Amino acid sequence: MICNLCPRRCGAARTEEEGFGRCGMPWLPVVARAALHFWEEPCISGRRGSGTVFFSGCPLGCVFCQNGRISRENFGKTVTVERLREIFLELIGQGAHNINLVTPTHFAPAIRRALAEPLPVPVVWNSGGYERVETLRTLEGRVQIYLPDLKYADSALAAACSGAPDYFDVARAAIREMVRQTGPCVFDGEGLLRRGVVIRHLMLPGALENTRRVMDWVAGAFPPGTVLFSLMSQYTPQPGAEGMLRRRVTGGEYRAALRYMENVGITAGYRQDSSSAREEYTPPFDLTGV
Repeated sequence: MICNLCPRRCGAARTEEEGFGRCGMPWLPVVARAALHFWEEPCISGRRGSGTVFFSGCPLGCVFCQNGRISRENFGKTVTVERLREIFLELIGQGAHNINLVTPTHFAPAIRRALAEPLPVPVVWNSGGYERVETLRTLEGRVQIYLPDLKYADSALAAACSGAPDYFDVARAAIREMVRQTGPCVFDGEGLLRRGVVIRHLMLPGALENTRRVMDWVAGAFPPGTVLFSLMSQYTPQPGAEGMLRRRVTGGEYRAALRYMENVGITAGYRQDSSSAREEYTPPFDLTGV
């Protein structure tokens, strides 16, 4: 295939086994881990865990990515569409509340085939938010929950950290499409999300104004209760980090962001304990479940 799935639209040739585009991935999915995961938002993880499939490669390529072994080093194993479907069913058999697809964008056609028959649990599209609306539309009816990042409102920061100065415009359009598909959030009797959109924002050190601008847009774009907003403090400096990215987010920065979140009227969502253990958010990528 000649690939234009993501906003990079690099036009790379991708065969079943080889890929030469920005993501570096073939057409068939490459998976690094498939297991129950307990560190998503409570409405996703629940008591039994989210059936999480970590895909390798990434069209965005943030310099601070905690999953660098799979997003930049491309560790993983190529699987067929049929095997991917089996993985979904195995996770459901283990008690997964949902099937959680992490960084799936560049494998959208194969995933769509694996979801041709509906699953008995919701499907979560867990992405960096950098999505083409045209690609998202091909998933309508197959994905019930969208879990996008909204990383940047500052184009200079997006360019410096992800090489994507167009990130905010692209992500805003993508998130609007996600909300159009799912409608307002719907929960079951146990408080688990069945349909809807959860927007995540990872605070970056020294970038409080970027966080405020992200929250301004969310508060203005959607009526209260339409989406959930998750404000995350877990940023961890990665090898080679420079400038402000060499440190963590301070408690003062996070408290200031929480106050701003309340002031703009975002009440439906999640906050993160800034002292929580960070190693738990990055599981071992060891081909478990693949």
